[in-house]
Amino acid sequence: MKTRFLANLLLTILWVAVTGTFEPANVLFGFFLSFFLLWMVTRGTGKKSYFKLVPRVISFFFFFLYELVKANLEVAYEVSTPKLNMKPGIVALPLDVKSDFGITLLANLITLTPGTLSLDVSEDKKIMYVHSMYIYDKQEFIKGIKNGFEKRIIEISS
Repeated sequence: MKTRFLANLLLTILWVAVTGTFEPANVLFGFFLSFFLLWMVTRGTGKKSYFKLVPRVISFFFFFLYELVKANLEVAYEVSTPKLNMKPGIVALPLDVKSDFGITLLANLITLTPGTLSLDVSEDKKIMYVHSMYIYDKQEFIKGIKNGFEKRIIEISS
């Protein structure tokens, strides 16, 4: 997988050098063009893990961006209105992700999203404690994290 990624980067750099334009749009186009070319060349070889991972990572990035914007708007609305609509609380979130990297990534993504904060992980790494400004229904909150961030982290790491 590392060799495919390095080949993708090398072809992207080659594209930028040939076109002579180092603008973000051109670099992105070169990356996706080289990704497509590598996919075409390796079709039928059975080595598809890289070609499944890249779309998942891109999807994960845009999902996080969406959640980040949504949470920022929610907290900004809360701060700018005189009436407080928040119902803060701490929730014990059961973890399906097992790796230390996955747990750390989940904790950091939760903390980076305004209005939520990961507090602690149990010794057996089965429960993460999360504080949120908006806990109207604990089960819905847990379901939102499990079907959102955690599910995507598991997809990327598998």
